[in-house]
Amino acid sequence: MKGIKKSLTEEYLYLDFSHQKEGCIFPLHTSVTLFLLSYCDCTVFKVCFVLPGESTGISLLKNVPSEGVEIQIISRQELPPVVQSCCLPAVVERPDNFCRVGLAVVLRHIIQKSYEADPSKKEILELLGFKKTCLKACAEVSQWTRLCELTVPLAVENFLKESFDQPPTIPAAILELEKKLGEPVRVHNDDKLRRQKLKQQKAAGVGPSLAKEKVKSKGHGQETSEEGDSSSASLELKVAFSKLTVHKEPASANREPSHIRKAKASDLPPLDHVFAEGLYFTLADIVLLPCIHHFLVIICKKLSGKLVEFPLLAAWYQRIQEVPRVKIAASQCGIQFLSLPELQTTSSQQPPNLDEAPCVEEQNDPSFIGGPRPTMTKLMEKGIEVMFSPHPCPAWTLDWDTLPAAVSPKEGKMSSDRALRKQQQLNNLVYMVTNQAKPGDRIVDFCSGGGHVGIVLAHMLPSCQVILIENKELSLIRAKKRSDELGLSNIWFIQANMEYFTGMFNIGVALHACGVATDMVIEHCLKTRAAFVTCPCCYGFIQNTSKFNFPKSEQFKKTLSYKEHMILCRFADQTAVQLPPQRRLIGKQCMYLVDLDRARAAEEHGFSVRVISMEPESCSPKNNMIVGVPI
Repeated sequence: MKGIKKSLTEEYLYLDFSHQKEGCIFPLHTSVTLFLLSYCDCTVFKVCFVLPGESTGISLLKNVPSEGVEIQIISRQELPPVVQSCCLPAVVERPDNFCRVGLAVVLRHIIQKSYEADPSKKEILELLGFKKTCLKACAEVSQWTRLCELTVPLAVENFLKESFDQPPTIPAAILELEKKLGEPVRVHNDDKLRRQKLKQQKAAGVGPSLAKEKVKSKGHGQETSEEGDSSSASLELKVAFSKLTVHKEPASANREPSHIRKAKASDLPPLDHVFAEGLYFTLADIVLLPCIHHFLVIICKKLSGKLVEFPLLAAWYQRIQEVPRVKIAASQCGIQFLSLPELQTTSSQQPPNLDEAPCVEEQNDPSFIGGPRPTMTKLMEKGIEVMFSPHPCPAWTLDWDTLPAAVSPKEGKMSSDRALRKQQQLNNLVYMVTNQAKPGDRIVDFCSGGGHVGIVLAHMLPSCQVILIENKELSLIRAKKRSDELGLSNIWFIQANMEYFTGMFNIGVALHACGVATDMVIEHCLKTRAAFVTCPCCYGFIQNTSKFNFPKSEQFKKTLSYKEHMILCRFADQTAVQLPPQRRLIGKQCMYLVDLDRARAAEEHGFSVRVISMEPESCSPKNNMIVGVPI
């Protein structure tokens, strides 16, 4: 990139920029990222706004926190090649072969780097929540991450685009968020806090509800009752704000009264939300604040009568303004907080849980017979039997003794027996991939973990580009370390959810992608018309999601119900070596039938697909391979 000195320690933050309207930068992912940078007072990144298409000119930006932050305007064509294959936002380490992609991954990285730059800022690290897991689970499997990272920002963006000539429909994601704020809070010291709340309620003779907590307007800010001993101050507020203030009240040394200690868990009052994830201010609040602010601005301007539908959201919006540093960050980002009227909750209104998995058939299906054998018999009656495709070369193996040490899984932290089995697994996958690959091909190792598959492929196929995609940062860092030891120049590392990778590729591979992750890999390959070699795992975790319904293939749909298919999935996980041989055999047969459904579904998209058993079968209890090539 022009005008920027390259350094091995430099990190570049690439943000989409489509337009700016009324102080808000779009897309909202960019506004959220800038808000976090301002909140953390983070200046360690070189920030680049990426214009759509080949645009090079841009009007003067306003309300962009630029103090100490170098901001450059570039076109998409100027992005490093690894980023051009991904959605933004993205952070790239120089040299340009390690990339972090997606809002949650990038925001978590900003928090980590801000803390590393100034370890005295412990409150910054606490944004990651208990056990540092806030928004860590990928959006494909976590309904909460999907709501915060994808659904709410996109829904608000679409809402802001409406003309309002006709009464608009309130985004379903906003209704879902309002509902979640009304759900009981679960925290790690749940029982202790609920007993304290019971004691408080007994003393006051009433059960205060945080939803009806009064937030008094005073000047331009809001005054909460987190300090003092007023009975109107809820336990949740005291706990939440004690963590945000420098001087915490000393814990009481008095033992709880007997009737409080002996109260049954079922008799304890639930904890109410203070912030988005519960009692404590986290990254989720940072993500939601710019989105909800711009939503409420439109509601107050054009649809003020609708505000009563969101009492919990309005209370959260008022409360979040009292968090230290939030108002400063908001001011730097052009957010002028609204002062909202006090609202009362109505418990009768229960928006639907729109992120639930698609509706499953009734539990009391009279035609259903439990266990795997009736289900397998039902398939056999339709001509669907267990019949693996033959392994094309069962004795083929890499010459591990002649390969560099860093290529072998023995270099990882595993026992010699496990390392041998991992080598055997790799023999199978590498054979399948190398027989498909051509010079210049791009091969993607999905759910790459520590890079066992991708590193071997990059070493064996120097004329191919290999891309490792993995959501877990530490695993990918270990893979990069091994790659650096080998001096590989044909390999990229992308920490991201799978769906953030949008580049073209020729072959997709995945070793033991868990549950529906295998289905996501296959879907990615079908859309790109890329060959695939997958080895599934964790069949028991398979379930209907927002993306997939099971069974997948038309043939299986006509034969099995969802419940019957789930029986196959549960028994497919029963292949562990310590189980009785007959039970393992049934597990293996169920594995095949689940994978055959996946294979048939891929065939419906114009692929030739085989289900093959790895050799030797003892290399793993999960030893199936689904191998597909576009016709």
